[in-house]
Amino acid sequence: MGIEQKLGTMGIVTYRLEDLVNWGRTNAMWPILFGLACCAIEMMGSQASNYDASRFGMELNRPSPRQSDLVIVSGRVSRKMAPVVRRLYDQMAAPKWVIAMGDCASCGGIFNNYAIVQGVDEILPVDVYVAGCPPRPEALINGILTLHERIRGEKLKDWA
Repeated sequence: MGIEQKLGTMGIVTYRLEDLVNWGRTNAMWPILFGLACCAIEMMGSQASNYDASRFGMELNRPSPRQSDLVIVSGRVSRKMAPVVRRLYDQMAAPKWVIAMGDCASCGGIFNNYAIVQGVDEILPVDVYVAGCPPRPEALINGILTLHERIRGEKLKDWA
């Protein structure tokens, strides 16, 4: 009995390894959350039933960096908190991505002083910026979908 008899009229589906791995990465992201200010309320709202981020495979918000592959930094990062954020990012397994949510995480927002990091990109490599003060849950979901598009476009040579 050959493969033709087992499959019947279903045919054969072929995919590239890159596409399958990138599909798996986008549909099983587990974020570690840094709710540092008012943007955290909107981030929580994106997980609620009205917006339901679990549609995008983000059902589990992990408290441990070793189980996470996405960092959502929402709110202002103080100079005192910056080493902690960096240490947790370094403990994450590769591949890992970062979303800077809100004006404070992106550029310091209205807090232009010595105590606040003027953009989380000073300490982490940011993949997607979500604008707003605070950004709505729709904006965060748009940022997540933008990150998904970016991941789906990755090539095998980019993984190293």
